[in-house]
Amino acid sequence: TEASLKGTPSLVFFGYTHCPDVCPTTLAESAAWKEELGLTPDQLRIIFVTVDPPRDTTAVLADYLSSFPGTIGLVGTDAQTADAKASFGVVSEATAPDADGFYLVNHTASVFMINKAGQFEGTIAYGEAKDTAVAKIKKLLAS
Repeated sequence: TEASLKGTPSLVFFGYTHCPDVCPTTLAESAAWKEELGLTPDQLRIIFVTVDPPRDTTAVLADYLSSFPGTIGLVGTDAQTADAKASFGVVSEATAPDADGFYLVNHTASVFMINKAGQFEGTIAYGEAKDTAVAKIKKLLAS
């Protein structure tokens, strides 16, 4: 909830563990921005919310996020996921499964910046220049 986001500025990203490019890139960049600024988890949280709860169980999410230390992973029911996506204006849609049942999920690729009051502060676009993203995070921390 919004109350859960209060207290510590956060970068919130919606994605899924089977994502071939956008999700791992964004999580790696988020960790790099945080490291460049020398921030601890108490100063900036990185939160990953899955848009694919049928495949992204708690165990799968924990294993995936072990490559991105300090990232908080959230998985819920389909209804909880729909509510979280609606709260942030996130859209996602699974592609048709292939012959093996594998599918991709097209989804909003922005990082949402939430200030320490738990309020939306802005976004960092996928592929945004590092210097611009770091400047936005500095502004987030100062708000």
